Amino acid sequence: MKMPELDLPQGIEARFETTPQLVAQQLADAVSDFLKDRLDSAPRASLAVSGGSTPLPFLQALSRKEIDWGRVDVLLVDERWVAETDEASNTRMVKESLLQHNAAAARFFSLKQAGATPEDGLAAANAELAALTRPLDVLILGMGNDGHTASLFPDAPELAHAMSPENRETLAAMRPPSQAHSRITLTYAFMRRARFVALHLKGEDKLETLKKALSEPGGVFTMPVRGFLKSGLQIFWSP
Repeated sequence: MKMPELDLPQGIEARFETTPQLVAQQLADAVSDFLKDRLDSAPRASLAVSGGSTPLPFLQALSRKEIDWGRVDVLLVDERWVAETDEASNTRMVKESLLQHNAAAARFFSLKQAGATPEDGLAAANAELAALTRPLDVLILGMGNDGHTASLFPDAPELAHAMSPENRETLAAMRPPSQAHSRITLTYAFMRRARFVALHLKGEDKLETLKKALSEPGGVFTMPVRGFLKSGLQIFWSP
């Protein structure tokens, strides 16, 4: 396969493969190695993953890795404010794909809590994350064709607050008009401190979106993923 041409800022590493399965295995290998190294020098490690269909083969591959999972904290970077039984629930997806096999021993922190709205459940969600290992050790992000990542949507009225580098909060409630569900997300300020950050993408459309994001790196409010396009990022992509 001819490698895509990207004008990457210095310090960003890109890995391209011919199939989603190969990319999933490479990403699982990289995350596993990082977590093992981290656990050699720390009592616990934390892993924040994204929902949707793209991460599924990665999560399934990672679940079988021989890591001391009992010392790993797992959470989602964001969640739709729906019941876990709902088909749109990423919590359900993570439990069915990642928290299986060896990874069943991990400690899971749920963003979705009781309450009719994410605002109602925000205090409980923050309480849930009180024991989370901080800063994040591993952060796995996805990206939408509008340039959103996590639930940092360009059209969300709460975006400026959620994207502020000075924000000391871990979580934000989000209500993007373009989406069917209200959401809860980790804030940009919290995520940007992660030790290992990867952007996991699939499809030519996502490659074009990435090129657009790279072309104007300063416009973080029009394409919030731009906030993570900096030195240290690892990009994993397949057609």
